[in-house]
Amino acid sequence: MKLMGLQAVIRRKRYNYKKSQPYHVAANKLNREFDKDYKPMHVLLSDITEFKYGKDCKAYLSAILDYGQNKIIGYKLSTRQKQALVIDTFEQVVSDIIPEITMIHTDRGFQYTSRSFKQFVDENKLEQSMSRAGKCIDNGPMENFWGIIKVEMYYRKHYKTFEDLEADIKRYITFYNTERVTLKMGLKIPA
Repeated sequence: MKLMGLQAVIRRKRYNYKKSQPYHVAANKLNREFDKDYKPMHVLLSDITEFKYGKDCKAYLSAILDYGQNKIIGYKLSTRQKQALVIDTFEQVVSDIIPEITMIHTDRGFQYTSRSFKQFVDENKLEQSMSRAGKCIDNGPMENFWGIIKVEMYYRKHYKTFEDLEADIKRYITFYNTERVTLKMGLKIPA
């Protein structure tokens, strides 16, 4: 095509988002040390994932995984991915936080690098840790949970409404926290 001077007529997509500068970026203090035996409320992992429902609608799930218990201790589903989503999720566990001991590990998403989240971290005397840029494996257990919930719950059904999706997420997280069998429970794989 180039030799003949031909060019495809394709309308290019234009993206109108602005890349924001992070207000605060923390070091990777957790540093993938997932093999240690953590006590409850010592290491909290958090992230946001997206679910689709209806024809073209999206929902965003913010969750907190207590790595010491391997349980989801706080979550919130919203139709908008705003700063308030993360703060509202952490407000659910603020009474259980151990000042100067609890570490929050997240990625570098705009919600976690914002001024209001940094203020929340400072007010509650939390230690903050962030994954390195572009290294989702630094938050591996949280990413693993997203894979599990999507395979075991979300991909098995088409959700028509936000309410249906919300009810199933609530039901699944209860199942995950109380009934789902894992090797961390001290069980052995049958030989």
